[in-house]
Amino acid sequence: MGSRLAFKAAHAVRNVLIAGFLLMLGANLPGHLSVDSIMQLYEGRMQVRETFAPAIYAMILRVFDEIIPGTGLYVVASGFLLFASLASLCNLRPGVSWFAVPVALAVVLSPALLVYQGIVWRDVLFANVAVAGFVCLAHAARHWEVRQARWFPLLGALVLLALAAIVRQNGLIVVALAALALGWVAWPSGWRAGLAWGGGGFLAVVILSQVLAFAAQPKSAGPDMAIGVGIRILQHYDIVGSVAHDRSLALSRIDAANSTSDDLIRAEAPKVYSPERVDFLDRAPALGANLWPLSNETVGAEWRDIIIHHPGAYLAHRWDAFRWVFFTPAIERCVPVHVGVDGPAVKLKALDLAPGVDSADRLLYSYSARFFATPVFSHLAYALTAIVVSVLLILRRENQDIVIVALLLSSLVFTASFFIISLACDYRYLYFLDLSAIAGLLYLTIDPSLVRARAQAGVGAHP
Repeated sequence: MGSRLAFKAAHAVRNVLIAGFLLMLGANLPGHLSVDSIMQLYEGRMQVRETFAPAIYAMILRVFDEIIPGTGLYVVASGFLLFASLASLCNLRPGVSWFAVPVALAVVLSPALLVYQGIVWRDVLFANVAVAGFVCLAHAARHWEVRQARWFPLLGALVLLALAAIVRQNGLIVVALAALALGWVAWPSGWRAGLAWGGGGFLAVVILSQVLAFAAQPKSAGPDMAIGVGIRILQHYDIVGSVAHDRSLALSRIDAANSTSDDLIRAEAPKVYSPERVDFLDRAPALGANLWPLSNETVGAEWRDIIIHHPGAYLAHRWDAFRWVFFTPAIERCVPVHVGVDGPAVKLKALDLAPGVDSADRLLYSYSARFFATPVFSHLAYALTAIVVSVLLILRRENQDIVIVALLLSSLVFTASFFIISLACDYRYLYFLDLSAIAGLLYLTIDPSLVRARAQAGVGAHP
């Protein structure tokens, strides 16, 4: 009787997720595109480079665009990857609890899945491939003792985590945590096996990610300068932000190179700086006109001097920027959701797309807005969920539990990295945290028992 009930519960969870996937497609196809989406679809279709986002995302959009023009097929594939991964969580446990059914229903009706999965943002794809990569790794971990059963999910994890490593510039964080989890799973065979699997897995993902990054770069575009330009923008923001927090801060390197730039930064920083987003610096065009001609060596040296010799000003600026992206104190100003199609008119015309927001789009935004002031749109709530779920799974400590814990920890470390790199408070930047917490909570409710079922059978868990 118990096994029949568990089978029915698993069937119900999968049916809820299937229905949620179809509802998501019906509500969002052919996808919502913001300015960033339009620019990257344009780059993909025209095979050019005009932005500093990773080229791999434009290439992925191009692959689907060549089959069916537009982003509809991409949204289907990206959403299917996530929903299929969530459905497969049922296969990671010996039984499925009915507690998971209402949780799955809440998940599919949340704007985090119902609306966000229809937005053509690389942040959404990054979250999807990272979660799917860890789920594949969890399937390999569950069947680790059966060599033939582990290789296919390991291959899936390799490809998905390699994509995660290059879709977001700080995506390598998830690879490091996945490698640690893989090493932990292999450790019972000896410390050499643990190091070999963990280190070898990390190296394999890094190599594949670099191959994919090279293949994604359009031949006519030359070397990929995205990381270098991104670092330079971050340095400008940190210098201006530090001065805005401490106007007495000495900019000796910049002053020696160009005293006009030094004076301009001091005059304009308090006027245009905002921890909300770096874009506000553009309100003083002369600021960028004086900063960009400076050499990378000068700007880099000034940036390091501020961190080392004026940590108070630097940390005050960094905390303000992180506070905005993590706590989103004025969420409406942090692009909590995007619906419809919007972008440069020239690009839209080249892509044969019409801008606008229809009644269905407005309904989706209105639905999402109902949750803006609730934990559904709170990174803090998801972070606390990730921590609690991690603690409970560590108590059970089966192989697949540890992999899910690694997923949750990687999302927390990924979030913490924005203390150093945050440039804007857009809600989507930490979508990976939200989605990981959702996946972890669903996994725990599928089997909330803290008893090591497989350990009792003598397999699949560390002592």
